[in-house]
Amino acid sequence: MITRILLSAIAVGITAWLLPGVTISAWYITIIVAVVLGIINAFIKPVVSLLSLPVNILTLGLFTFVINALMVELCAWIVNGFDVVSFGSALLFSIVLCVVQWLMNAVFHD
Repeated sequence: MITRILLSAIAVGITAWLLPGVTISAWYITIIVAVVLGIINAFIKPVVSLLSLPVNILTLGLFTFVINALMVELCAWIVNGFDVVSFGSALLFSIVLCVVQWLMNAVFHD
């Protein structure tokens, strides 16, 4: 579990480094962001996804990107030191984070 959190923190750090609209004030904030995003994705995102299911069906699943961006915005609101400039930056952050985590899981799979 600690390894997965550290890999997620590294992915968050890489993604924030790549994108100009996202800033992280200190290295330990990346670990906090990884934990908070994990908690948000485990508890809040399923409820929001279920409630927005009709819209998600109408958009053929593309509304999931909006939900992911909203979860990133929520994380930025909760964690001091993790700043996202705009909704577009949050959307791009969620997409790039997904790709970075996918690459890291491909390299460091269990």
